[in-house]
Amino acid sequence: MEKQIGIKFKPIGKIYYFETPKETLNDGDGVIVETSRGIEYGEIAFSNKPTVVTSEEDFSVKSYIRHAVDKDYITLEKNSEKALEYGKLAKKLIINLGLEMKLIDAELTFDTSKVIFTFTAEGRVDFRELVKELANSLKIRIELKQVGARDEAKIVGGLGPCGRPVCCANHMRDFNKVSIKMAKTQGLALNPTKINGLCNRLMCCLSYEDDYYSETLKQMPKVGKTVITPNGEGVVVYNNLLKKLVTVRFTSEDGSSELKEFSNYEVQRTGQQEENETDFNCPLAGKSAEANEEKFVEE
Repeated sequence: MEKQIGIKFKPIGKIYYFETPKETLNDGDGVIVETSRGIEYGEIAFSNKPTVVTSEEDFSVKSYIRHAVDKDYITLEKNSEKALEYGKLAKKLIINLGLEMKLIDAELTFDTSKVIFTFTAEGRVDFRELVKELANSLKIRIELKQVGARDEAKIVGGLGPCGRPVCCANHMRDFNKVSIKMAKTQGLALNPTKINGLCNRLMCCLSYEDDYYSETLKQMPKVGKTVITPNGEGVVVYNNLLKKLVTVRFTSEDGSSELKEFSNYEVQRTGQQEENETDFNCPLAGKSAEANEEKFVEE
């Protein structure tokens, strides 16, 4: 397989691949490349490693130009200062024009041929007047890019409910698919304040352990089912998927009940039980959860 270099244009962004140039490059080195957006500065993420090139990204690279030098870093600093000023101007114009949009980032290409404004909005926005005003004031090509709530969190960053930097801005280069089923499988309360992140979407970390929970769930008896234990027959009331423990309720003839905990391997099913479907062995996933499921499904 042909060896290539991987280049990233943001600290935690997608990696794009180039053919390995003749000069020696190391991980972390700055380089200047030509892209579909113009001349850009990037950093080496992977140097001289076998990889497979894909053409799915809209930010496709064109060619490698050269290794970055000292003056390039001075240019980057100046561009950042200009982009900050352009962003302040854009925010002021958005307010004056009464547009229903939120500007979250302004970025100037390395060759200063174009400025990209990233924004969020609830729906479609007619920003033609805004582009006209910006072009007249800045005398530069203008591009406006609308992104979703998850992309906004990745750009802005912040601390998640766990107290650590949000995953999307800390280490995730691409977003994982997250669904309400993952939260139910893990026995989490379907409360948006508990399972949603800063972007008000389902937390990305719900997918991290989903494979383990899903596989373990298949091995556990369903909540509400009768099982045979070393102490006799009882009804499953709770499953601890992490420890693989089953809590069983025993009811005596006088009507009193007692709860005992057993290892999953000590519990035997009685008869043929249905395949695991919507209750997910979790007392929190009842009808009320089913009724509210549509509110939290990730798009």
